[in-house]
Amino acid sequence: MEGFRDLFRLIISCLLIFCCFFISVNKSFADSKFTLNEQEKQIKRSLESLKDLDYQTWQIIVYPSSKESKNLILRIVGYPGSLRIDHPTSLIVNSGRKTWDLKDITKNSKIKLETLNDSAAEFDLTTLIAELDKNRPLRIRLPGLINDLPIPPYLVSEWRSLAE
Repeated sequence: MEGFRDLFRLIISCLLIFCCFFISVNKSFADSKFTLNEQEKQIKRSLESLKDLDYQTWQIIVYPSSKESKNLILRIVGYPGSLRIDHPTSLIVNSGRKTWDLKDITKNSKIKLETLNDSAAEFDLTTLIAELDKNRPLRIRLPGLINDLPIPPYLVSEWRSLAE
């Protein structure tokens, strides 16, 4: 009789575990990495929060300038109220011996300028992505704000896939 109880408990335990893992699969949600632009068209984007070497958190967003274009825009957002990014400023990106100087394009669009706060800046990422042939780690520097922000290879791979 004791063996039957143990077997019954084991079967009930397995059924409960099965129910927990497989019954609610349709109700789980994830970040789809798609967003709507001002024309209500869906665009794919990359979104990641990273810490620099000074332990400040930055949100890094990369998205195409339009649905038809392969030009990519890099938006860096800091914690609102804790800093102010003066425009225009250049973003310095290093990968090994290569260095890129990305131009600040935050003020190019009036719509974006009205919606962005003082703790955000946008840069044209197209030339950097075009020159990268491998998914190498990058180092970002924004003079006066970011001393060294490492960008891991998996994120570079995601950015390069957006350009295709």
